[in-house]
Amino acid sequence: MIRYPIGIQTFEKIRKGHYLYVDKTKCVYDLANSLSYVFLSRPRRFGKSLLVSTFDSYFRGKKELFSGLDIETLEQDWTEYPVLHFDLSDIKLGTTEQFEININATLSSMEESYGVTTSTDRDISTRFRLLVENIYKKTGKQVVILIDEYDSPLLTVLHDPERLDAMRTVLQSFFSPLKKLDPYLRFVFITGITKFSQLSIFSQLNNLSNITMTPQYSTIVGFTQEEIERDFKDGIQSIAEYNKITYQEALSKLKNLYDGYHFSRDSEGVYNPFSVLRAMNTKQLENFWFETGTPTYLIKTLQSHNTFIPELEESKAFSSDFDAPTEAMVSVLPLLYQSGYLTIKDYNPYTTEYTLGFPNTEVKVGLLHSLIPYYVSKESTKASSTLGNMWLALMKDDLDGMLHIARSFFASIPYQEGTLKDMKTSEGHYTAMLYVMFSLFSNFCYSQVRTAEGRMDILLKTASTIYVMELKIDGSVDDALAQIDHQGYLIPFETDGRRLVKVGINFSSKERTIKEWKIVKG
Repeated sequence: MIRYPIGIQTFEKIRKGHYLYVDKTKCVYDLANSLSYVFLSRPRRFGKSLLVSTFDSYFRGKKELFSGLDIETLEQDWTEYPVLHFDLSDIKLGTTEQFEININATLSSMEESYGVTTSTDRDISTRFRLLVENIYKKTGKQVVILIDEYDSPLLTVLHDPERLDAMRTVLQSFFSPLKKLDPYLRFVFITGITKFSQLSIFSQLNNLSNITMTPQYSTIVGFTQEEIERDFKDGIQSIAEYNKITYQEALSKLKNLYDGYHFSRDSEGVYNPFSVLRAMNTKQLENFWFETGTPTYLIKTLQSHNTFIPELEESKAFSSDFDAPTEAMVSVLPLLYQSGYLTIKDYNPYTTEYTLGFPNTEVKVGLLHSLIPYYVSKESTKASSTLGNMWLALMKDDLDGMLHIARSFFASIPYQEGTLKDMKTSEGHYTAMLYVMFSLFSNFCYSQVRTAEGRMDILLKTASTIYVMELKIDGSVDDALAQIDHQGYLIPFETDGRRLVKVGINFSSKERTIKEWKIVKG
């Protein structure tokens, strides 16, 4: 029976407990023996902590844990180094006092472990420096420093400038000795979700290598297609049998739900490891990544930037636009990309422009579902019931019935609900509402789709039909249909084989709902 390491982020526990481990040790070896100071940003629940733990075991010389793995034939010496492993994920109260208490407790534990002492009344920066120096003097070996989730204390106060500055200052002070300690250090590895400015946090580490978008390490966490098909055959077969589908259908559903993350241009895609392991363990195909909800800091960022959600589907940006310091961002793209809600979908080598989009169905549906209270209605239960009825109507090809349900629902939403109050009389607001709703019951809902002549408002695909929808506010459905024809929105789908349908929808700003619509076969 295969044991899947659900919630286990310790390499030693996985190996000793005979849990399934997808071998990433060649990347571990290459990285540890080619660079000295490394920074890696990856989304939450993507295996960063396990990677850090793997480095921990490797540098402690625990050769027995790596039996049968790639690194066993690569490493010949297995030198044991002293390792200082910091995990900042628990520091979430957002106060510098809590940070210092936590770090001092960690330093005390490390001092005891290595049998060295420093004065506890010193500041944490000095105490950290003396700890490294004393360990080096006692052991004669360079020290390895591993820092997991460095940005957790910062994300807690991301939208509080005063507390953010204070937390940034104390973090900078803590990390400041690292460059001066260079003669005593063998390897430094820092992970986090987001990329806060290295200038402000790691100001002394001008030799820090950011491998976040380096193709060589794009699959260092996450599962590749080859790894899925090599290591999860039995699990995929169990999913297929449990859900009464074929092996290939199960593999296809896994790919559609959890694959699609690209962390550099032209890189191989990877699956979300957390969701894959949960699927294997439960034999179900669900949106596991969102079990604990959408992070508060993400919702606040979307609100503060008045984000037009439909435009996220196919965002065009340069790397400096999304691989940017989080606290200095002028759009929501850096946070969405670095947090894993958007990923690289395409790259144009001539313009150096990237196309970003949702990596997979799990992320798209999960994110949009969490946004219902902010973009549609605070009454999530009522909204979910409405969506179910709309979906049933659509599956019967009853678009007229679906729009009747939507009209009644929109009319019942109080005027002040949602977060885009300044867009209540704009076409964009209603486009966003429809987009969020349609996306939750169809894997094939798109908005602001670019064509040679312009952008269609909403593109909705079912197994039998392709709907192209154009929205107007206090306008004319005939004008909306004429725009579809004039812009040639149906032309790209003429050879698709499915029925083509044009839909003109007119909203009333006074009634704040759909006033009329017209459905015409293309």
